[in-house]
Amino acid sequence: MILLATFASLRWGEVAALRRMDLDLNTGTVSIRQQHVELDTGELLIGPPKSRAGVRTVAIPSAIIPALRDHLDDFTDPEDDAQIFTGAWAGTLRRSNFRRAADWTKNTKKVGFPSLRFHDLRHTGNTIAASSGATLRDLMERVGHDSVHAAMIYQHRTAEADHKTANAMNGKITEALPSHASDP
Repeated sequence: MILLATFASLRWGEVAALRRMDLDLNTGTVSIRQQHVELDTGELLIGPPKSRAGVRTVAIPSAIIPALRDHLDDFTDPEDDAQIFTGAWAGTLRRSNFRRAADWTKNTKKVGFPSLRFHDLRHTGNTIAASSGATLRDLMERVGHDSVHAAMIYQHRTAEADHKTANAMNGKITEALPSHASDP
């Protein structure tokens, strides 16, 4: 669940609502068709994704497919409409139950990120996608955003991207310099 939320840039409600038919490991895609929304009253609603652009199909890295295949084999019923991620006794997975079952607070401290929130996984995936060369339009479609402003929230400056920019600029400067300018 954590791998898919991170590397497909999914919201909690989207990943919690996934069914077997939404995950195509042969093509390496996940289709987001619905989401779970938990109201303050505790009532759980199943509805469309957060925005019009939220209905989408996202490519997933092949490196996580073996873990997803193992999860499907070990924990997901074989029917197409079976929920992929479930709570105790195959019930609907709620955020609070997940945090408790995953011992989230203890484990995030253990890996050195004590204040990590589940939604931060989405930020991480989007930052990786942006630093991999995805355009703003690519990111908007990947994360299911209608607006540029919403997509920009997930773009974080990285040192790696900054060095890549500086190296590209250096190449342009070097090309423009006369050949004798580099002589001592």
